[in-house]
Amino acid sequence: MAKHTPGERIIEIRKTYSISREVLAERSGVSVDLISNIEDNEHIPDLAPLIKISRGLGVRLGTLLDDHEQLGPVICRAGDAASTSRFKTGLPEGASAGDHHGMSFNALASDKNGRHMEPFIVTIESDAKQDKSTHEGEEFIYVLEGKLALEYGMDKDTLNAGDSVYYDSIVPHRVFSADSNPVKILAVIYTPV
Repeated sequence: MAKHTPGERIIEIRKTYSISREVLAERSGVSVDLISNIEDNEHIPDLAPLIKISRGLGVRLGTLLDDHEQLGPVICRAGDAASTSRFKTGLPEGASAGDHHGMSFNALASDKNGRHMEPFIVTIESDAKQDKSTHEGEEFIYVLEGKLALEYGMDKDTLNAGDSVYYDSIVPHRVFSADSNPVKILAVIYTPV
């Protein structure tokens, strides 16, 4: 089965429900320009606009990330996460999505029907650029490799391999490499129905 990008899914859902980009922008609070960039160029600055767009479309976040859905358990075998890359964010100026730049999100349960959590293996390159974001829901992060810098509200912290953090996503937050090396994390994002 062919892979669908989040931008392609947004276009499909908009066409199915006869929703223009302008109406989606009004419903989601995401600019028409950003919606156009996501649909046309696959530019995704971070997860916050995808969450807002999914709400504006009346679908769960997973709908924008799914290829097909399983009713039972979904198993992701060791090494399979690398082949489930869904999107990249935080690309520095001039970088292309095919380069080793920014943040790569590899889905672990994209085939699970009706899920409310989105588990990812995320690789954060040292050059990833990301503004603080805020969205409804909660996030859990477990650092697999490297040093992760976390800014949460006014607080700043560094997490090492084996450390974890759980926080409310409504507070402005961002994560990035704490040094000049890539960081690999397990991130689980929960968005309420």
